[in-house]
Amino acid sequence: MSSESCSGEKALFFLVGAALGAVTALLLAPRSGAETRKLIATRAREGADVVTTRSKAVADMASSYLDRGRDTIQHHKDQLSAAFEAGKQAYMEEKDKA
Repeated sequence: MSSESCSGEKALFFLVGAALGAVTALLLAPRSGAETRKLIATRAREGADVVTTRSKAVADMASSYLDRGRDTIQHHKDQLSAAFEAGKQAYMEEKDKA
């Protein structure tokens, strides 16, 4: 899981660097100010849409992992409870024999 987090950070840094490079290129491009501002606004909206989409995907994935974890914990809890009850029953039977 640590390597996934590290690759996620690298991807984030790459995207931020790419965005800064794109803005710098736009500012230095031979366009009028109005065209450049319009282009920057368009790209910013597109970037916000990408971030929103990716955020939802990550939230869905985290929710899925959380649900799976809860199911696993409940399964193990049920198994432990059944084993405890079986042990308790066996103890009572042996106690009654003695």
